[in-house]
Amino acid sequence: MSVYRNVAMDISNRGVDGEAKLADRNYIRWDAEGVEKIPENEEDDIKAVADMINTIQRAQWNSHRHCYSGTHARTQGVVKGKLIVHDDLPKHLKQSMFDHGAEYPVVCRYSSEPGDPGLDDRIPQPRGFAMKVFNVDGDFLPGGAGIPTQDIEFNSTPALDLADAKTTREIIDLRIKYGNNQPELYKHLDARADTELQKFRDSVRNTHLESTRQYSQTAFRFGDYVAKYCLVPSSDTQKKLYHETVKPDQHGSDILSQWLQNFHRDHDAEYLLQYQLCENLDDQPVEYAGKVWDPEKYPWQTVATVVVPKQDSFDWELKNFWEDQIRVDPWHGLETLRPLGGPNRLRRIVYPASSALRRKMNARPEVNVKSMAEVPGPIPPALKGFVEV
Repeated sequence: MSVYRNVAMDISNRGVDGEAKLADRNYIRWDAEGVEKIPENEEDDIKAVADMINTIQRAQWNSHRHCYSGTHARTQGVVKGKLIVHDDLPKHLKQSMFDHGAEYPVVCRYSSEPGDPGLDDRIPQPRGFAMKVFNVDGDFLPGGAGIPTQDIEFNSTPALDLADAKTTREIIDLRIKYGNNQPELYKHLDARADTELQKFRDSVRNTHLESTRQYSQTAFRFGDYVAKYCLVPSSDTQKKLYHETVKPDQHGSDILSQWLQNFHRDHDAEYLLQYQLCENLDDQPVEYAGKVWDPEKYPWQTVATVVVPKQDSFDWELKNFWEDQIRVDPWHGLETLRPLGGPNRLRRIVYPASSALRRKMNARPEVNVKSMAEVPGPIPPALKGFVEV
């Protein structure tokens, strides 16, 4: 089985014996020597990638007469819920905003990862999930100063094919040149040492979004430590629906958003937010995001639950507001959850550049929402009284 597959591991900190063993492990501090090592020419590679993403956006504008983000362009749904931090976490998990029990309002977007907003849902590709957490307290990163939110983004593959700035520059260049000619693209990918990583995106399991496990892919500061995070569908209905896959000869081009609407209309959703702490920089690299951190050696540990009550997951006003005016950026958040490694340094430059072009071409200002009250669309009945309106 490929090391890149989306494998749902039922490993967490729940249970007294497991919790005690995990608490005694030697976790690496975020500021330890060797956690981050900036390679030569990274700055040039990042600038080139920012220009390439803008090229993709302009191409989409020519097709749709509307500018979208360079990746995750297709919105499948946007929902509102809450993040519940567990009050009984062991000491090594009481980090940053998870150091005490609390509940936070969240707004979340499901997406398809490529930069084409018209991508047919029947085509297997990575899927995304992004979350804005409101009412967060603490010291914020410079990019998010004055914005009391924690932005958290996910992808459905545990390893990132755009594993560092150099790889990103090479791969996006190939996708721009040969993206509409898969045999030619594959010829170039087959010549690379990371062929399996680069081609895996085309064979992902094409199933319900609300049932798909999501990953940070890259490393972050987790209070005192270094970690990756993931989001695990945990309700019985979500687990059951994972076994149903898209059938191109039976389903329509928007089947994923249809399935998502049907699910959220009739069911509450629940996800476990888990962290995987770094113990060995050789085996768990921070600078190269193309390697999966083995969950059997380095277990996922649950810190919080995301609850999404029944609602309409496709509100047109909210969908358009998110696409045209919101930016989710991992550099908008707490210093104690600082993004680490080359792919995240790339995001610090590329995301604002992508957003700036979108605002210019669509003549829409960026809006950094500070509370759920500033987010359009109805509040689900189960959240009334919890979030301000």
